[in-house]
Amino acid sequence: MFRPKLFESLKTYNRQKFIADLMAGIIVGIVALPLAIAFGIASGVTPEKGLFTAVIAGFIISFLGGSKVQIGGPTGAFIVIVYGVVQQYGVTGLAIATMIAGVMLVIMGLLRFGSIIKFIPYPVVVGFTSGIALTIFTTQIKDLFGLQTGALPADFIHKWIVYGQNIVTLNPWVLGVGLLSIVIIVFSSKISKKIPGSLIAIIVITVLVYILREKFGIMSIETIGDRFTINSSLPKAETPVITFEMIEMLLPVAFTIAMLGAIESLLSATVADGVTGDRHDSNTELIAQGVANMVAPIFGGIPATGAIARTMTNINNGGRTPVAGLIHAVVLLLIMLFLGNLTKHIPMACLAGILIVVSYNMSEWRSFRSLMRNPKSDVAVLLTTFILTVVFDLTIAIEVGLLLAVVLFIKRIAESTQISMFNKSIGVAEYIEGSADNEQLELPHGVDVYEIEGPFFFGVANRFEETMKQVSQKPKIRIIRMRKVPFIDSTGTHNLTNLIKNSTLKDKTKVLLSGVNPNVLAVLQKTGIEELLGKENILSNINDAVARAKELLEKKNATNQ
Repeated sequence: MFRPKLFESLKTYNRQKFIADLMAGIIVGIVALPLAIAFGIASGVTPEKGLFTAVIAGFIISFLGGSKVQIGGPTGAFIVIVYGVVQQYGVTGLAIATMIAGVMLVIMGLLRFGSIIKFIPYPVVVGFTSGIALTIFTTQIKDLFGLQTGALPADFIHKWIVYGQNIVTLNPWVLGVGLLSIVIIVFSSKISKKIPGSLIAIIVITVLVYILREKFGIMSIETIGDRFTINSSLPKAETPVITFEMIEMLLPVAFTIAMLGAIESLLSATVADGVTGDRHDSNTELIAQGVANMVAPIFGGIPATGAIARTMTNINNGGRTPVAGLIHAVVLLLIMLFLGNLTKHIPMACLAGILIVVSYNMSEWRSFRSLMRNPKSDVAVLLTTFILTVVFDLTIAIEVGLLLAVVLFIKRIAESTQISMFNKSIGVAEYIEGSADNEQLELPHGVDVYEIEGPFFFGVANRFEETMKQVSQKPKIRIIRMRKVPFIDSTGTHNLTNLIKNSTLKDKTKVLLSGVNPNVLAVLQKTGIEELLGKENILSNINDAVARAKELLEKKNATNQ
């Protein structure tokens, strides 16, 4: 059910909790300011759109969300895909794609897909996260070095070619500002965990550059105001015109935004649960994320999701209810309205430095390195997702990565399913069928036993059929032992039906089933296999099956005499 944590928290709310939430909300609001601006610019839109998103989506996610401490807003993970959509379809196309993604997220929540998304393979998550980090790093090289390149190409490889061709235009002042920003961010965290390094860097560097420009005439250090006209007023609601053609065209992109938003928000909420000891409602969280992404674009916003860094800042500063998230959005709004004009003095190189640190934190290089020691199938999924994210785009990477992971998973399950053939004796296995340890059951001449150990699904069914065909001498009775078959799919039942019919009509071989569990038996009943075989030929264990085989052999011999 849809149960926002805010209303649950308010039942036991008191003055002490409010003071803690107030302090945490103010700090998180201040932390979100430079990140929202940086993410907005890096995504190919204006700075205030990043701020609008942090305010509107952040408020909605805290108001309707399924986590008590989740902080929502624009994140680095969306930079690559948002930039690509803006370049290809414009800001209107981005707004429509984001709203479609919002609808998808709401549907996911209503259909209770929250728990399913957690099963996305870890190599896929690390692969595209690391790929996004490298791509973000690449997009910031121009502003970090102050290169005069003009418009950059969209793809990864050609960006670096352009950088190499224009390295002679490097601006030492700009590079110095960018590197100093990174140094401040890195070392300030070692001094104080309370005050974010990005905020310290922006204040120090902005003041420094302002002095260099005004007192020493060094005008070559570009600021936000040199590139953008800052609009610090409240956004106006504008609903984009949505056509069926636009929906059809933007559906793949919207799916990627929805999947990425779902994964990142639930990952953030799960990490927060580990710290606070609370438990989030994943389906309610998806619905809140969906509503936020449906509303934010109407006011000029970009895609939003749960932000791990801001959520952890909220927790570390005492936030324990969604009220802290609401306060963070209000604080950010007040800063935007009353101090928004000051943001024009922030150097672009400082924002580049902030995003480079963000990309490093996103890179998960330690996880990437450890996964490289995993089985080859995991490495294949990891590298494929990573390379496709970097060289092509996130949409293709997620789709191919998930497809490859599923194919390799099916292959692994199919390989784990064993098919064994016995024609002289067979172990009974006491722990399952009530006989002595290692007891060997002698098989009558003309009786073969085929044991399937594992799921009997489309990845195994054909192999089982081929195993049957390899037997040169056809038995009189064929027992299929299924005690270790947890489930059977339509391909399995189809092959089993064909085997029974061919054995009976062509080979004159009787088929018996042994040790069928209740779930598999229910499928055999629904598909008519029980009726085809006869109830008397589906036995509960191998002892009964061999006894039934002896009975049938005796009848057959008596008939032949």
